[in-house]
Amino acid sequence: MKKFPILIICGLVLMAGCKHKTAEVSDTGGAEEDSQSAANKQKQVEMLLPAQQHVGMVIAPAEVVQLTEYFRSTGTVQPIDSHIGEVSPLSRGRVVELKAKIGDRVRAGQPLAVFDNIEAVDLSAQEQSAKAELASLNAKLTPATRQTERSRRLADVGAGAEKDYEFSKADEQGIRASIQSQQAVIEGIRQRLRRYGSTGGSGSPLTVLKAPFAGVVTKAQVSAGDNVEPGKSLFTIADLSKVWVQAEVYEKDLGRIRLGQNASIKVDTYPNESFSGRVAYISDVLDPQTRTARVRCEVDNRDMRLKTDMFANIELPTKFSKRALAVPSSALQDVEGKNVVFVQIAPTKFEARQIEKGMSINGNTEIVSGVSAGERVVTQGAFHLKSILAGGELGED
Repeated sequence: MKKFPILIICGLVLMAGCKHKTAEVSDTGGAEEDSQSAANKQKQVEMLLPAQQHVGMVIAPAEVVQLTEYFRSTGTVQPIDSHIGEVSPLSRGRVVELKAKIGDRVRAGQPLAVFDNIEAVDLSAQEQSAKAELASLNAKLTPATRQTERSRRLADVGAGAEKDYEFSKADEQGIRASIQSQQAVIEGIRQRLRRYGSTGGSGSPLTVLKAPFAGVVTKAQVSAGDNVEPGKSLFTIADLSKVWVQAEVYEKDLGRIRLGQNASIKVDTYPNESFSGRVAYISDVLDPQTRTARVRCEVDNRDMRLKTDMFANIELPTKFSKRALAVPSSALQDVEGKNVVFVQIAPTKFEARQIEKGMSINGNTEIVSGVSAGERVVTQGAFHLKSILAGGELGED
């Protein structure tokens, strides 16, 4: 009977010990959760909506985008070499009238200048002499033809010798051959006059220089009254319906460029517009002083908005291109040597989130880990949140 009360007391003592341990375990777990919660709260900053508006804060979701690396360079607009023509006289003379000046747009065959062609005067005299000789031969042909017919009739009736007919026929054929030769001489003179651009017909010494194709007069190296010589360039015409945008590219970047690839061209004159082009030429020779090679992009310019010597920005896509989660590079902040972005968790609360970044291309940075697609990230104004997180005053970007 005495053993029973002792067992009851021992059982109560054991139960009390188990409850204590349970309480200890429960207390330990609660402490860890409180510590984690406190750590999370230390990464959070709060900024009221008026303050957000004041600092110009911008928030946008992290998105999966196409990241394409671009090569950028500067260049100038230039005419294409094969679209430039030099206009020169074929003979000596003196300029009488100018019909075009630098900057004029001209069509194919449009007169550029009129000059007194010295050689055309000689050719005109030769043409007149050849025409006179032709007229004389034509005058001789008529009686020669009649004589041949008469000799033929006499020979047929036996009243004349056959050899007389043969002589008459030979004379007529000789005259006809001379007429054909003289006509060829006259046509040759006329062709030379047409090549010179003679305007007034026989006896006129004036010839016209004409534009070989449609384009713009880029040079005019002559004035009225100037004496000109054969082969001297008087005008330069450039067809600017297509142009080159020419850049000097360092040798370390040449591997990123290939013939035929598309190019985007921008000029300050049209800041919100780009022109499409393609790489048409990569020089095989480096400039030994600058270590650069000349690269030319061909651009359509039918509307003539691109002017020669304009400065242009060239953008070429390289071989690197991938789809990846990315945020604007301005969202990233350096906090104690770590890459951090601020994720909005409530309208006025933000969490500093450490991330692992990848490539930075065209103002966007790839996010390898730390942020999920769709989470709202501070893209402008993150520096102010960083200042609050560090316990400082609102800073300036």
